Amino acid sequence: MTKICILGGGGRMGLMIAREILSGLHGNAELAVSVDAPGSPALGKDVGTLLGLDPCGVVVTEDKQAAFRYADVVIDFTHADSVVEHAGTAYQFGRAYVLGSTGLGDKEMAALSVAAQKAPVLQAANMSLGVNLLMSLVEETAKRLGPEYDIEIFEAHHRHKVDAPSGTALALGEAAAKGRGVSLEAAMIPARFGQIGARPQGAIGLSVFRGGDVIGDHTVTFAGIGERLELSHKASDRGLFAKGAISAALWLAGQPAGRYRMKDVLGL
Repeated sequence: MTKICILGGGGRMGLMIAREILSGLHGNAELAVSVDAPGSPALGKDVGTLLGLDPCGVVVTEDKQAAFRYADVVIDFTHADSVVEHAGTAYQFGRAYVLGSTGLGDKEMAALSVAAQKAPVLQAANMSLGVNLLMSLVEETAKRLGPEYDIEIFEAHHRHKVDAPSGTALALGEAAAKGRGVSLEAAMIPARFGQIGARPQGAIGLSVFRGGDVIGDHTVTFAGIGERLELSHKASDRGLFAKGAISAALWLAGQPAGRYRMKDVLGL
């Protein structure tokens, strides 16, 4: 069995991952440890009970060190400000580390690179297998179609999402820019308002919608003269992110130290 620890185990995403593991539908995945922050109302409670299931024998704890020491792989869906600490602990114990937190900066990325010297590390802005396949398709399409095709990325999320564009939209932008052989920073148009003039050739536009309970929609349009090609992914169940995280964890547990992506899990 592959012993999995969840950081942020009392949160919405952490509980979704736990439910998926406890379903028994993911081969040899075993919920070994669930960790949450001090003060969390989930502390001391059985994960099964929190999910409305029979007790499973795993009680939510705040002992991160024990989690990294005992588990084969750690899945982290906490906040970006905890990543440096968690990456350091992964380095200390050489423990496989799957990170799904977003909003990472240079400091967090550097910490992940250091951790990867001693541990297998996989970080993804979106754990959906479909979204990561979409990123590969976007990169390949951008490579095949010339700059006469305008690239526009549209993303929609629920009204409570606080960041824009989404991490997934930016990752799709990076994929398009890589396919074109340019930097996203140089090509990106993140917003439009007023008399902005004609669209520059080679620009990668990003459009954002916030409203209702949209889980996550992403569409990349390649607009040429006389035709448009649209590549889309629409999420209808947040459980797909949990399934992707578990697939990543099971794959990563058997890998040597290094940095990995969801593309590696998919064999792309």
